[in-house]
Amino acid sequence: MEQKGILLPKLDRLSPTLESTLLKLLEEAGELAQAVGKFRGMNGEPVALTEEQALQVITRELLDVAQTTISMMFVLEEQYGVDLNEAMRDHLAKLEAKGYLSRPKM
Repeated sequence: MEQKGILLPKLDRLSPTLESTLLKLLEEAGELAQAVGKFRGMNGEPVALTEEQALQVITRELLDVAQTTISMMFVLEEQYGVDLNEAMRDHLAKLEAKGYLSRPKM
């Protein structure tokens, strides 16, 4: 199973709630969709960025989505007592059961 690990920090000077973080996540996801749509010319405007520039914008927006998702995970752990390690194990088991990944045979 190939993995990509990205460690993102808990942000300072914020007091996020589940609701405020969800709204921020939706905002960031919208910005990501807009970046991809513009790159593909889906908004009817001519594509003004080179492919490299567009991919840089998409990558920045994707990392904003990831950071906000991590912030929501901190909220779930700290405010609601969610065990994210257990949730991750369950998530990986679900993906394996659906055939989306296979674990190496030992």
